Amino acid sequence: MPKSASFLLLAAILGGCADAGGGNPAFTASGEVIALSGGDGGPTHACASCHGLKGEGDGRLVPRLAGLDAGYLHRQLDDYANGRREHAEMRAIVRGLDLDDRGKVSAYYATLPATASALPRVSPLYAARCAACHGPTGEGLGPANPPLAGQSAAYVEAQLLAWRTGKRRGDGMGQMLAVSRALEPAEVENLAGLHHAGRAEASPAHPRHRRAPAASR
Repeated sequence: MPKSASFLLLAAILGGCADAGGGNPAFTASGEVIALSGGDGGPTHACASCHGLKGEGDGRLVPRLAGLDAGYLHRQLDDYANGRREHAEMRAIVRGLDLDDRGKVSAYYATLPATASALPRVSPLYAARCAACHGPTGEGLGPANPPLAGQSAAYVEAQLLAWRTGKRRGDGMGQMLAVSRALEPAEVENLAGLHHAGRAEASPAHPRHRRAPAASR
C-alpha cells in the first residue's frame, strides 16, 4: 500500500467514526483512498470494512470485489443509488460518492487480483441455465455478465433470491428475473454449489472491523 494511502487510512481511523469531512479532495484522491478510508463519509463508509482489505469479501454474504470488471462495479454502485438494488446501507454509502468517485473506486477494485478460489460451476443445470451469459465455468463474459466462480455459495444463492423477489433489478432484458423465478429451491442450491460445512466455517477476512453482513450487496 502506498505511504500516502496508509497515512490517510490511519488519519481516518484516528478520527473515529465522524465524517471525514466536507468535500476535502484529499479523502477522494484515488479509488484506493476511497475504499480504505471511506472518502468524505469517514471510516464507517469504508468499503474495506465489509469487503476486506484486498476486496476478498467475507466468504459468505459479502462478495469479493477484487478483479471484477470496472464497468460492472460502477453500474452496481449506480443501481444502489437509484434503488434498482435494495440495500439501505449501501445506498447511503454510494450516495455520498459522485460519479467520478464511483469510477475511481470501481477501477481500483478491478485492478486487484481475485483472492477467492475460482470454483467452476459446471453442473448440467448451470450449463443449461447460466453458461450462455456467465461463461462455461462461471468466469463471466464482460461487464454485463459478471463471474460467478470465486463468489461464495451463500452469496450466489442470496442473489438468485434477490432477483426472484425483485429486490435486485437492472438487467435490462429481464433474463435474471425469468431464470430465477423458473428455478425450484433445490435448483437454486445446485446452482449456488452450496456446501453446508463451508457455509458454517467461513470466517470474515478481518472480523475486528467487520460490519454485519447483508444479503443483497
